[in-house]
Amino acid sequence: MTLAPHVRTLGRGPGRSRSLTYDEAFDAMRLILSGEAEPEAIGALLMLLRMKGETPEEIAGFVAAARATLPQITPPALDWPSYAAGRSRGLPFFLLSARLVARAGQTVLLHGWNSEHHMAESASVRQALPFAGIRTATSVEHAGSLLGEEGIAYLPLESFQPGLLDIMRLRDKLGVRSCVNTVLRVLNPAHAAASVQGVFHPPYRDLQADAGKLLGQHSLTVIKGGGGEFERHPAKAIALFGLRDAAAFEGTAPALLDENTKLNQGWTDPALLTQLWSGDWQDPFAEAIVIGTAELALDTLGIRDPGATARRLWETRSPA
Repeated sequence: MTLAPHVRTLGRGPGRSRSLTYDEAFDAMRLILSGEAEPEAIGALLMLLRMKGETPEEIAGFVAAARATLPQITPPALDWPSYAAGRSRGLPFFLLSARLVARAGQTVLLHGWNSEHHMAESASVRQALPFAGIRTATSVEHAGSLLGEEGIAYLPLESFQPGLLDIMRLRDKLGVRSCVNTVLRVLNPAHAAASVQGVFHPPYRDLQADAGKLLGQHSLTVIKGGGGEFERHPAKAIALFGLRDAAAFEGTAPALLDENTKLNQGWTDPALLTQLWSGDWQDPFAEAIVIGTAELALDTLGIRDPGATARRLWETRSPA
């Protein structure tokens, strides 16, 4: 089997090329992950999609093919992807938000990968996990155990689909991102009914929401978040895109603070996450990031009065 027919569909030239259908995208990703596709054809396919711009049908087809290769993962209440490169951000306060959601009795599966190229610029998500009190799973089975025991786990991409990681790392050779960045955000490997997703570029909010609808996602919130992660800027009104009861949804979350400041305050020491949780370090802006992001996640889960719930969870958290 070869990717050539799909490359030809995308690259025939003006007036003759077209986007892939859902079934064609499924077949293309199936070939790539099976190891049957030629490296040159993979690069050509990814760059043609990059130049054209991906459609929801293409993303949904890629995701469905990738899901078909995955081992069974215990379904959590909330899917929380983390695949941003780490640029233009400081500490990943959203990890504490995810921990708050787990304290509400809602199991949370974080999954992701973080580029080594940006680790020197800020604390990476992977580095910050222990300081946020979140354990990294070493396998799919381990992730299931952690969800049962602690209500939250982080599952690295290499532990459940290394083939997608190989495609993602082609960025180092191609020089630009590819559609796999969007595929991973939409992937929801454990088929959670609710998902939260961040984007760096606003146009991807609609793309990811529309792909989620094609995949039968029930509840979804997509925001332009800090560094491309699902993390709310508390001093700005946030545009919300996604799904509620499997139907298209748009809304706005008002600013929580009356300030004019950047999300990245220059904090880089991940130990501050531990200190913020324990109360040894107090900062109203950092707390607003955590509580405000948790509010959006709880709203995605259908929790009544999510703002008050997030605030109560924060005020009653255990300092350990």
